[in-house]
Amino acid sequence: MADKKTSAKNSDIFSKAYNFRKADEVKEAGLFPYFKPLEATDGTIVEIEGHRVIMAGSNNYLGLTNDPRTIKAAQDALTKYGTGCTGSRYLNGTLDSHLELEEKLAEFMGKEACVLFSTGYQTNEGSIQTIAGRNDIIFSDKDNHACIVVGTLVSNAKTVRYQHNDMDQLEKLLQRADPDSGKIIITDGVFSMSGTLANVPKLVDLAQKYNARLYLDDAHAVGVVGDGGRGSASVFGLTDKVDLISGTFSKSFASLGGFLVGDKPVIEFIRHNSPAHIFSASMPPANVATVLKALEILQEEPWRLERLEEIANYMRKELKNLGFNVWNSQSPIIPVVIGEMMDCFRFWKDLFEEGVYANAVVPPAVPRGQSLLRTSYMASHTDEHLDQILEAFRKVGLKHGIIDRNGHSGVE
Repeated sequence: MADKKTSAKNSDIFSKAYNFRKADEVKEAGLFPYFKPLEATDGTIVEIEGHRVIMAGSNNYLGLTNDPRTIKAAQDALTKYGTGCTGSRYLNGTLDSHLELEEKLAEFMGKEACVLFSTGYQTNEGSIQTIAGRNDIIFSDKDNHACIVVGTLVSNAKTVRYQHNDMDQLEKLLQRADPDSGKIIITDGVFSMSGTLANVPKLVDLAQKYNARLYLDDAHAVGVVGDGGRGSASVFGLTDKVDLISGTFSKSFASLGGFLVGDKPVIEFIRHNSPAHIFSASMPPANVATVLKALEILQEEPWRLERLEEIANYMRKELKNLGFNVWNSQSPIIPVVIGEMMDCFRFWKDLFEEGVYANAVVPPAVPRGQSLLRTSYMASHTDEHLDQILEAFRKVGLKHGIIDRNGHSGVE
């Protein structure tokens, strides 16, 4: 009888949920770093659990989420259009502002056409599963964002994953691929955990050599790097050689939603066939208006990109000088490697107590033994903010033995 009860219990589809204790154990230790509610924020300073701390973990790269101009644009859209569209773009959910934004983004990115999605996640998931079919092959970087991974899984295409930024392995995989299959290489433009750039020049060469298309997810690149913030391909002057570029509005554009740009026939095919586009309510009016204003500010105030690059270079250099392992970051995303998961949680807690909020990232998002604090910076951070962040990392790093007083790291 006992065996039958055990078997019945294990066959319950909810058993995995009832047995999930990992989060509770970390909470009981007072080290849980996730789902912390922000009680107030001006962008760079936030209030969490009664503590005022410097935000060093936001993707608000241009510092526009609290800009009076983006706020007013959203308020004006609410007055004009109301709070939502109550339907998909395919049916009753298209506003004139949606069309305006698609036109302006296509022009900004130097592509023929643009299609909007309601989230950045849906952009990649919905586009990949639409363009890749049963007789196609997807070549995907192993460090790609989860939305790309899901997009490949729900497509009917064969998916081949290559080691992170390993162009030699990618070429071997392309060489072995069926020459009669449709092929597409998909990669993050700026990788969200390491802050490194994709090797766009080599990717372009391989795509051309093996008759493959190239798709860049520039969620952390548009409005962050490249010519006027036009993303990873523009860093190398190769935007015209990349077939599809996606981006999100939840970062530099201070809103929510996503977009894909490319040749008009391809964009129109996705617009008419992507389930994520057809069966999701469209971006709300206030979100669209915010993005339009943020795009305008990005083009009118190039100092924001210059300041962001200056900050990223400064913080990368100084964190290295303190002895921290920051991998090979090339962007405002700068990881600080701690090591084991619980050590990372303890470091996060002490850093928070020192007045700095960063993101604790643990497996499976990073390799085992490589848990890290993901820091990211905004154009609106002041020099004082930056030095306070560095001092907090120095104190906590010494306390936990992650660095020593000679600027050496205890973590590989």
